[in-house]
Amino acid sequence: MSSAAQPPGDGHPVVPVFFLSDSTGISAELMGRALLLQFPDLVFETELIPFIASVEAAREVVAKLDEAAEGPVMPLAFTTAAATEVREVLLTSRVPIIDFFGMHMDRVEELLGTPGVREARRLHGVGDVRRYNDRMAAVEFAIEHDDGQTFRAIERADVILLAPSRCGKTPTAMYLALQHGLFVANYPLVDEDLETTDLPRPVREHADKCFGLTTTATRLARVRQERRPNSRYASDEQCRYELRQAIAMYDRHELPTVDTSAASVEEIAAVVLQTLARLRRAAGPRRGTR
Repeated sequence: MSSAAQPPGDGHPVVPVFFLSDSTGISAELMGRALLLQFPDLVFETELIPFIASVEAAREVVAKLDEAAEGPVMPLAFTTAAATEVREVLLTSRVPIIDFFGMHMDRVEELLGTPGVREARRLHGVGDVRRYNDRMAAVEFAIEHDDGQTFRAIERADVILLAPSRCGKTPTAMYLALQHGLFVANYPLVDEDLETTDLPRPVREHADKCFGLTTTATRLARVRQERRPNSRYASDEQCRYELRQAIAMYDRHELPTVDTSAASVEEIAAVVLQTLARLRRAAGPRRGTR
């Protein structure tokens, strides 16, 4: 990332931002961006620096940050570095650093009355082997059961996403699998499925696991247009028809649904998770199928 910060078209200078971590940096970037979103009038130029695994590496990062501090706009850095020796070096930089780990770890240790291990790998690594293996198994299941490719062992699914093509089934399924370890299948509603409001035969016996996705016809047509320009598949009429029929199917079977037209995959996944939790509470305890 260049240390130069030229004013964009609206006159605001570009603010350099660094996300630092001794692990993958996913959390530093996620939390940092969540804060930056609250400043819509500013422009940020971001850089992720993950796997700062040693004091020497941390010193190299500090040198880079201090060089960037010589630019016209003081940078900002966010870090989730867990290793104490790495954090201490990073905090010597001239650049202001938001230390998510340091802000909260001392307080958590105080409340629990015991010190934490402060190991970077426990955040996104394989520290919890069982949970990691569960997530990888869920990813494999989502890949195998993507877009109705197979219905083998479909009874193991925690969720079956139903929707017309390009409504967000695949990214939602992959996110739920990777981040939450859920076994997710997704099924595309095609013309023959939409001729009736009956659930498609392959998922009919699993209506209690089905979750409908929908969107707006305008957005669906735009997304499909990018895939198959000027086709019947991308026409406004076809998109309106498919969504209308899909919603009628969802309504008949009282399926939980979410509108994906203006929601991120994280927001869609959160709605699915909240709905599953509510349904499980209502149903009471039951034996798992896996």
